[in-house]
Amino acid sequence: MDTQIPDGKILLGCYEIQRFLGRGGFGETYKAIDKLKMDSCCVIKRLKPKKTDDDTLKAARTLFKREAQFLYKLGSHNQIPRLLADFEEEEEFYLAQEYIPGEDFKKELEFFKQLSETQVIDFLQDVLHILKFVHQHHVIHRDIKPSNLIRRRSDGKFVLIDFGSVKQISTQETSSDGLTSSTIAVGTRGYMPNEQQGGKPRPSSDIYALGMTAIHALTGIAPIDLKEDSRTGEVIWHHLAANINKRLVAILDKWCDRITQTVTMMLMRS
Repeated sequence: MDTQIPDGKILLGCYEIQRFLGRGGFGETYKAIDKLKMDSCCVIKRLKPKKTDDDTLKAARTLFKREAQFLYKLGSHNQIPRLLADFEEEEEFYLAQEYIPGEDFKKELEFFKQLSETQVIDFLQDVLHILKFVHQHHVIHRDIKPSNLIRRRSDGKFVLIDFGSVKQISTQETSSDGLTSSTIAVGTRGYMPNEQQGGKPRPSSDIYALGMTAIHALTGIAPIDLKEDSRTGEVIWHHLAANINKRLVAILDKWCDRITQTVTMMLMRS
């Protein structure tokens, strides 16, 4: 079992670990304070390569620096955490990011069970504007789901966290000819479309995941718990949406079409 970073440990000479926040397939997340900036709060993410041989570490280091540059650019959006620093210690890679006070959308859904149609439309419009910015920068998030959306306490806006791009580092391997590959699809079952499971995500993959998140909010049922049509693989949810506007239902159906993965971008251009 991997050793958890102890509370009080200082990284890069300034980031003091306060407490463990969580663990995922890509590594671990901690709340920390920056001793050089008036003890301001931040989030430290520790990313671990799957292997630690020289070739894999070299490939992971290149990938890490490239993806960090994307995160610096994306942090210019008010609803994406700013990347404060990226660094490497003892063959492990770290990101220091802005801490967002608030609650994640998963906890909100667990408390309220279901949201109204109006609330879900507001949610979609808010997150679509973030995704428009992300996709314009040629980045695919790859893990849209309730726990990766934080409702910011200060203004109620959603903030998108945990970009799947950096999670490639944890699955990075190097073959005998020096070529690198990502051996595990990044994403979460139920929210992840077919092409992403096959390791070929597209911007529409994020829209699919957002649509499934909206269906979760409308029905109170996580996508993985919804039944599927045995012929098409489509999730069966219309019986749970009898009082929901038919246009909204049609939009979500198109976003979550497993057969064609056709996505309308009408709302993103509005």
